[in-house]
Amino acid sequence: MSGPVSAREVARRVLDRIEKDRAWATPALDGELARAGLDDRDRRLASELVYGVLRHRTRIDRAIKAHADLKKTPPRVLTALRIATYQLLFLDRVPGYAAVDDAVAAARAAGGQKLAGFTNAVLRKISTTKEPPLPALPAGADRETRLARLELEYSLPRWILDELASAVDDGVPVLTSVGEVVADPAAPADALAAVASAFAHSAPLVARANRRKVTREELAAELTASGIVVTPIASAPGALRIDGLGDPGKNPAFVAGRWTVQDTGAQLVAHAATPARGMRILDACAGVGGKSTHLAELCDDAGAIDAADLNKVKLGLLAETAERLGLTSIRRLVCDLLDPAAPLAPQYDLIVLDAPCSGLGVLRRHPDAKWRLVPGDVPRLAKLQTQLLDAVLPRLAPGGVLVYSVCTFTRAEGPDQIARLTAHSDLKLVAEHRTWPPDADAFYLARLERPM
Repeated sequence: MSGPVSAREVARRVLDRIEKDRAWATPALDGELARAGLDDRDRRLASELVYGVLRHRTRIDRAIKAHADLKKTPPRVLTALRIATYQLLFLDRVPGYAAVDDAVAAARAAGGQKLAGFTNAVLRKISTTKEPPLPALPAGADRETRLARLELEYSLPRWILDELASAVDDGVPVLTSVGEVVADPAAPADALAAVASAFAHSAPLVARANRRKVTREELAAELTASGIVVTPIASAPGALRIDGLGDPGKNPAFVAGRWTVQDTGAQLVAHAATPARGMRILDACAGVGGKSTHLAELCDDAGAIDAADLNKVKLGLLAETAERLGLTSIRRLVCDLLDPAAPLAPQYDLIVLDAPCSGLGVLRRHPDAKWRLVPGDVPRLAKLQTQLLDAVLPRLAPGGVLVYSVCTFTRAEGPDQIARLTAHSDLKLVAEHRTWPPDADAFYLARLERPM
């Protein structure tokens, strides 16, 4: 009978599934953790190892490649090497011998003593020499030299880094607080490095206080009293950064519906929409309902919100969240927005389209997307976004507001969509802006209005 599964073995299983089966990291990790029955400390370690390897894979592989041929290394052994190398390079609190011994044992189980000896030799060298020095970045270095350094330093595939550089350079204002936008104060080169660096770190847990039940200040006091570290986030009125909580679902205030989880960038979408009591509202790609429930809160649950999505399971989760938050103004519609016969209202005062996108703006939360996406995904998704915009546009009432958002930073999925829309419709662009990590996930938002 096999013994208990360790945190490192859980991490190896998840990373193997991602590599072999193209599994998504979050559900794969959740499934393995549920089966393993680890305590909270080991659950955190398994999560740290999975996401850490995905965030820093380029540097990890470069360190291994200095002592081994990656292509000739068996996949299971390569996974063990990556996890151990991540610990040796990035986790000071983990004893090096523990990382090495565990990887050697895993290699032995995968292929016998020869592979165990190979793994031990490689990791002993890495534990001594660490990684090869990063390329020098002299003062006045040209753009190509800077990009080559950033690509390696922050493990960003070059095509993603090129898209990021274009977005940083394109001049769309950065949102610093609701209703206030400023040009990024950093020099372009510094701004790019800062954002690239932020994407290589984990995202914080952000709460959205349910304004119908509690103020942000009251919620902060309640959480602080229970030993949780809470920091108000200036850019969104209901946002709190939370540290040291653990599973939100076990927090009494969460269960009671006084708050929910939503990143700052996502919270700003509903604020940009400025919903009001009595409005007929369409949340056009509602998903699990973060924006639908926020819209309902902002109009004091006194609007009529249609939450439309193709995915019935996601809308089921929306229903659970709405019930927990005490919201009754949301009607769920399982439908295809591209179908002219979709059971939507003829006209809406407000339409929010948080469109399906490449998701490059949430790489802090989903670093596996770096290795899953390819450049061709962007034009494919941009085409779908265009179709969705064209489908909902006829349903916007005279004097109505359309808010378009994507959790990505590519031009094709953001500014280019709005430029096309305003050139071929009567909509007027009133405001557009971006958010960037570390303050928020990278969102592009645009608010457009239709004349009366």
